[in-house]
Amino acid sequence: MAFDFGVVTSHWSFIAQGCWITLVVSVMSILIAFVIGTGVAIARVYAGERISHLLGFFYVDMMRSVPLLVILVWVYFALPVIVGVNVDPMTCAIVVLGLHLGAEVCEVVRGGLLSIRQGQMKASLALGMSWAQAIRAVILPQAFIRSLPPLASIIIVGFKDSALASVIAVPELLRQSQVLAGQTFQPFEIYTAALVLYGGFLYPVALALAVIYDRYCSRMAA
Repeated sequence: MAFDFGVVTSHWSFIAQGCWITLVVSVMSILIAFVIGTGVAIARVYAGERISHLLGFFYVDMMRSVPLLVILVWVYFALPVIVGVNVDPMTCAIVVLGLHLGAEVCEVVRGGLLSIRQGQMKASLALGMSWAQAIRAVILPQAFIRSLPPLASIIIVGFKDSALASVIAVPELLRQSQVLAGQTFQPFEIYTAALVLYGGFLYPVALALAVIYDRYCSRMAA
């Protein structure tokens, strides 16, 4: 059987559009995840046991217990029936992916915060820092560095999970590949190109995150 990868080059602009949408959805959802996850982690560690329990149950545990695909489909197809407003597919994908990843970020950052000795917070307050300044300047940087390996994994997962947005017709890379494969009847070439593009992008990202971790760890050790 002969394979013709010329179909990929002849439709490159169509595939490139999917790559761009994948990048936008991934980056935006990861940013949302880090903002929400970090905020919830700080609240769970420093805002009292009751708030920690409520946030842990209603946000973290629920998000981690329900599959991402189920949440994505429910928000896009079922939520509009309740609120009476249609949801834009790309906005839906970014928000749902961000919230779902945020629960994972929360647990990782919370573990990093708990690994910092309480004396550092007391020392920061004794030096005249406010609670917020101590968190931002002293506690969080150390927690992020200690949590970098699992956080790097979450970033990679965020890029890979963006492919699930294809089920609600977001024109990201997998969706564009599906459309093109259906039009050209050359699924092997199209999906192989998508596989190479995902791997070619994410592998350097993983290497870069590993280098960043090694560099910061060496500085801390020094």
